[in-house]
Amino acid sequence: MRVFNTLTGRKEEFTPGERGLVKIYVCGITPYAPSHIGHARPAVFWDVVRRYLEYVGYTVRAIQNFTDIDDKIIAASASEGLPPLELADKYARQYLNEISELGVKPMQLYPKASEHVGEIITMIETLIAKGHAYEVGGDVYFSVKSFEEYGKLSHRTLEEMKPGARVEINEMKEHPMDFALWKAAKPGEPSWPSPWGNGRPGWHIECSAMSAKYLGLSFDMHGGGTELIFPHHENEIAQSEAFSGVKPMVRYWVHNELVNIRGEKMSKSLGNVITIREMLNKFPARAIRLFLLSAHYRTPLNFSEEGMEAAIRGCERLQTALDNLGAFCRDSKPEPGGSVLEPLEDAYEKAQLTFHESMQDDFNTPGAIAAVFDLVRELNAHQEWLASHPASAANYLDGLARMVSVLGIADDPRKAQGGAGDSALVGELVNLTLELRQKARQEKDWATSDAVRARLGKLGILVEDGPTGTKWKRINPDGGDVRASGATRIHA
Repeated sequence: MRVFNTLTGRKEEFTPGERGLVKIYVCGITPYAPSHIGHARPAVFWDVVRRYLEYVGYTVRAIQNFTDIDDKIIAASASEGLPPLELADKYARQYLNEISELGVKPMQLYPKASEHVGEIITMIETLIAKGHAYEVGGDVYFSVKSFEEYGKLSHRTLEEMKPGARVEINEMKEHPMDFALWKAAKPGEPSWPSPWGNGRPGWHIECSAMSAKYLGLSFDMHGGGTELIFPHHENEIAQSEAFSGVKPMVRYWVHNELVNIRGEKMSKSLGNVITIREMLNKFPARAIRLFLLSAHYRTPLNFSEEGMEAAIRGCERLQTALDNLGAFCRDSKPEPGGSVLEPLEDAYEKAQLTFHESMQDDFNTPGAIAAVFDLVRELNAHQEWLASHPASAANYLDGLARMVSVLGIADDPRKAQGGAGDSALVGELVNLTLELRQKARQEKDWATSDAVRARLGKLGILVEDGPTGTKWKRINPDGGDVRASGATRIHA
């Protein structure tokens, strides 16, 4: 497997520090407002990374932090009338609930900065003792000149960097790029006692303290958006490696690009921020996942209604193929050998290979998705043969479901409520009902035909008559968005 490493600027063969174990730290959100679609992208991407690593046999230890001590949280707490930590907890819980709805599996731990002040103070004390940090008027700053490799992640020298933006300007600092490890308390702000007086941690130090505590002084992958490369991740490297002397702090730095809205950067000033909740209220969760994975993680993702509609149709097509296989295989189990249809077998083997090669090549989810839909197209073209070969249908269902489970964009019909037998039974009962309806249509009994169609619609079965026959698929019984969870079969 090859992974693009921001530190080196190239793809590198992936080798974890410990055999069979991958340790991942992902920078989480600052919970001061509802999370938006830009937060959903890394959540879904790292969920797929974890699923794939487990799929190929690794044990994964993954954590994601919450920055619950921050200027934005303090400002929002005043406007909402909630204490800062209470407000942060409110939006952190909301975020976790929303990404759960998107099918994101919980990480092993979601540590908060406020719960690790002791570890942060210990780390700062060590940095001061080693000559990498200094105290000025209750503030403590990291000395960038004390760390010779400062700038190695963002590939810039100190001379090329300019203070401002997210680097605090302070004339008391020894160098303009020195960054805060500890901030002296201001009236009304949350604070903790320290050797330098009451105050709170700076932004960057929390991640160094928490990653060291839970993953060790050197771990495998560190994730976050490209906007975090500098100064946040650059500063993490400096303070962590200066603190421990262990290099590298991280073996592979993995950064995802941002989400744009119709070609424009998403921002509150432009009024184009789309929250995760707004997305979930409007679109099926599986379709949102498919859309977020449709572009490579290192490529900007452009949101549009057209893109979401395409994702919805894709999820419908994929779920229909899975449910068809579930109906065709009935109670059969996957088994080696048996009947083989050469064109279908070739397509199946090619899809498996392309899927694996794509994910091995820097987690290329668009390539993996294309492999899945290439197989779906072939499966749809050979439904008649699959319907008469249940053991083969079970084999293909097993392979397709395994690939889909990595992406999390459809449901395995065998795991539906009632199991595979009930799923197949539902399909057969619907088909029997449609055969009776077809007989009524041949006898020009349109009232009965329409009544059967309407009754199936109330049960969540959409019946569509066309020039090639009748198709059906499952929908929301209330008539909402199609959730793509049913089978389709064409009747003569």
